Formats: sequence, structure tokens, C-alpha cells
Amino acid sequence: MQARQIDIHNPKDVRQFIQFPFELYRGNPYWVPPMLGEMKTALDPKKHPYFQHSQAAFFITEERGKTLARIAILDNKRYRKNSGTDTGLFYYFESVNNPKAARAVMDAGAKWAKTQGISALVGPKGLAQGDSIGMLVEGFDYLPAMGIAYNMDYYPRLMDALGFTKQSDLLSGQLHRDTFELPQRIHELAARVKKRRGIHARRFETKDELRKFIPQVREVYNQAFATVPEFVPITEAEVWLIADKILSIADPRLIKLVFKEDELIGFMFAYPNINRAMQKARGRIWPLGWWRLMREFKRTKWLDLNGIGLLPQHQGVGATAVLFSELEKTIRNERFLHGDIVQVNELNMKSFREMDHLGVEWHKKHRIYKKNL
Repeated sequence: MQARQIDIHNPKDVRQFIQFPFELYRGNPYWVPPMLGEMKTALDPKKHPYFQHSQAAFFITEERGKTLARIAILDNKRYRKNSGTDTGLFYYFESVNNPKAARAVMDAGAKWAKTQGISALVGPKGLAQGDSIGMLVEGFDYLPAMGIAYNMDYYPRLMDALGFTKQSDLLSGQLHRDTFELPQRIHELAARVKKRRGIHARRFETKDELRKFIPQVREVYNQAFATVPEFVPITEAEVWLIADKILSIADPRLIKLVFKEDELIGFMFAYPNINRAMQKARGRIWPLGWWRLMREFKRTKWLDLNGIGLLPQHQGVGATAVLFSELEKTIRNERFLHGDIVQVNELNMKSFREMDHLGVEWHKKHRIYKKNL
């Protein structure tokens, strides 16, 4: 058993790194394959904007030609600067149920991290905002939300064996149309705010309409989450990568932007969950993947709500009521019966109180781990 750093300029190594989870999860009813094109971009310094400011190394453990584990170690310079630490990130961790295989690949990654001056590792966290965060530790019998990681139920035990400890948890929950109803006072408050403050939510019919607001969304996003611990603002190059990924699975009518008169002050991102079709596509658009995705796009009854934000100066002054009112309208869209509220940080007590009032049933938990090297 031996761990090594792969050569990202070697197509065979890149293919081995990408294909490993396809072998590991074969037959698993909940794992959703990534799109192969997106994975190839993530390992290509010429294509992914992350490599404009930072570096990464990718490792595998193998034995007699068989891959047993993999990991990416990220020396994210912007993350280190914003957090004021020498902390690196890890991502793309996968392993067979063998602590020795997991330790070998983690030790190889940690050795490289130390050469970069990294003194601790945190993760799973990806190359860009919008990548999946955390490792699933509860809720293994549920299909994940779009773009959110699913992993084997033995992974938490592997992390414990590797000496990682909890940094924080992210909880996801369900809303059901037949039981979800906002108090009438929220709708009344939203109506007053719209009339008196000029705050309103805009609905879009086409993706081209949405694209025009992407630079403004980036500014609002960066300001809305500026106080979140270890948040790294989105760069101009990254926002277009994220936008293309979002718009590829989005129904523009479900994405709401909130304005105060003509000023963009908030957003709510919602997507149809088409993961059942993603499973059948097996990471490939052609020849049948695109048809399967489009069919599921029209018939899915699940809606993922992953991204609600307001500029700080408009939080708690009625704009939240406008967002929640729009949320109920979205949940009650005739196409959907269920909504998945995606990854609320356990430290965000205000959001938890708000979601509890909405009747969210918490059912999945992802954990961010940390280890000093």
C-alpha cells in the first residue's frame, strides 16, 4: 500500500483520481456522480480560477494497481489571508473502509501541506464558494441536495481514527407543501414593507435576464456573508464559474432577487432536484444524459433552497419577511411537494430560530473537521 501525489498533467492520473468514487459507490442508491467535465476543470490549473491565486495537490493511495483512497490538499492563499491563520483545506476525500489506506493518503497530503507552511487542515471545503462543504455524518438514507456531498457512513469513524475533530456542523431540513404555511402576519408585514420601503422581489423568465445581474449578486453575496467565520469573498473570475454551474440546473423563475427600488439587496436561490437523473447520467451529458436531466427537471417534486442572503443593513427591517413570503410562494409552486433547506450552520442561531418557526424538519448533518498538523 502506497500513497503518491498524482501528476495533474498526466491524463491517466487525472482519470484515476476522478474515477475512484465511481467504483467505490457502485450500486449505492444515494450517491450522485459529479459531472466529469466539472471534475476535469477542477484539476486543470489553466481552466479553474482557483489556481489564479492559490495552489493544490492531489493524492491517491493504491495497492497492486487498485485505488484505495484519494484527497486534495488546498493551499488557499485567500483563505489563509482572510482567516489570519496558516490553515489549509482538504477536499475530495474518498476511501475504502480501511484506516491504513485513509491514513496513508492523509499523511502524504499533510506532508505536502507542511512544505507550504500549513499548520492545520480544515474541511471538506472546496476550491470555490458554491462547492459542497462538510462531510455527511447523519442522514445517510436520504438523497442529497443538488451539489451537496454524500459519503459512506463509515467516514466519520475514519476521521476520528485520523485525529480530526469537529469544527462545526451544517444542518439540512425538509419542508412539505401540505404542512408548510407562514403566519398571516408575515405576509402582511411583507406587503407593508413593499409599499412603504419600496422593497420587492423580482421574478425572471430567462437565464439571460439573470446573467445581467451576476456582478451585482457577487457584491451582495460578499457583503451578506462577510461576518461568517473564515468566509472568503468570491472573485470576479470565480463568480462566472459558479454562475454557469448554477444556471445549468436552474429554473430562472425560481431564483428571486430582492430590490429596494432599483438597488439589489438580497437573493434566494432555489433549484429543482434532478439528482435521480444525475445518477443515471453517470457524469456524462452525451448520449442520453442531457435528455434524462431535462426530463427529471420537469417532473421532480423536490426543490432545493440553497442560498438566502440580504445586505446587513437590510436584515431585520422587513426585507426578511419579503424573502419568507417569496419562499412560501416558491414551495407552493404547483410542481413541487417538498423543499430541502440546505446546510444552515449550527452557529447561526438566528437562522435556526427562523427555520424552526417555518416548521423545518432537520434530517441531515454535514460536519466540518479540523486537525493541527
